[in-house]
Amino acid sequence: MAKKKIISESSHPKKNKNDISVGVVGSGSFATAIVKMLVENCKVVHWCVRSEFVKGAIELRGHNPSYLTAVNFNLKSLKLTTDINELVSACDVIVLATPSIYLSDTMDKMTCEYGDKIFVSAIKGIIPKVNDVVAHYLRDEFKIGFRNQAVIAGPCHAEEVAMERLSYLTVAAVEDETADKLTGIFGSDFIKVHSSKDILGNEYSAILKNIFAIGAGIASGLGYGDNFTAVFVSNAIREMEIFLEAVYEAPRDVNESAYLGDLLVTAYSLFSRNRSLGNLIGKGYTVKSAIQSMNMVAEGYYAADSIYKTAKQKHLKLPIIDTVYAILYEGKNAEKQFKKLTAKLN
Repeated sequence: MAKKKIISESSHPKKNKNDISVGVVGSGSFATAIVKMLVENCKVVHWCVRSEFVKGAIELRGHNPSYLTAVNFNLKSLKLTTDINELVSACDVIVLATPSIYLSDTMDKMTCEYGDKIFVSAIKGIIPKVNDVVAHYLRDEFKIGFRNQAVIAGPCHAEEVAMERLSYLTVAAVEDETADKLTGIFGSDFIKVHSSKDILGNEYSAILKNIFAIGAGIASGLGYGDNFTAVFVSNAIREMEIFLEAVYEAPRDVNESAYLGDLLVTAYSLFSRNRSLGNLIGKGYTVKSAIQSMNMVAEGYYAADSIYKTAKQKHLKLPIIDTVYAILYEGKNAEKQFKKLTAKLN
């Protein structure tokens, strides 16, 4: 069993704010939550938001005008910009927290030097431009090696971070020094941080759990109860393990929080946008109308296509993935597909 080291405890005394230069790219709910985490420990947090309107609204009111509006920031702790080059040039650590479908548009604007920077992915989706995970995208498109990358995983809903409810992060990094540095800027009284070296496993599991959460939401919308959902999730974690071992074999225990814990909170929580999308589909919305009714991106929808095709290429038997894909992309009837699925679960 792979063991994780707990590298931040909520019982630690309040730390002096450090001078690590860190920036966040993105202005959605999780990006806002990450900025809230970072201002606990950093004197200044650089924040690249998507538009001058968002920048101006934060500077005027001290909070994000669209997401986690109850979180108020001390503006002396923020340096806001809409220019990724300004942020990357100023920072040693860059946290990428845009929806996956928008990342390439943002990164394509990066023309400054970045060879000695650490890029941390908080993105839980597939990059459509390359049909691949963020770690591979950064490596192949920008020559940012794994030693200059890290991944942060949950279970950690932005809404609970906003309320300062105790939450957990896993920092996956190749280098211990990188993990320790990131622990120092993320850990706080309400955030506990663990370390892992399973960069790709943590990233793929964060993507998979969103697809499974759509399935859990569909089941809820169709009227299935807690008993079925428990069986559904227990089968989902097995499918996750099969997929992870097929695409990136490494020492890991999928029962740990970054894998099973993140799956559980995303499948069950009312804060889960992927579960919410599935719930609408289960209640009879078309996939298109369900997506259009959401005010946030449900990453699992975009990931389902890529993960399904990868599973087929590797001849993996993943009935939940197959079912969710058939509903999302083949227009199959949700009720009929889940009735077939119930015979395959155990």
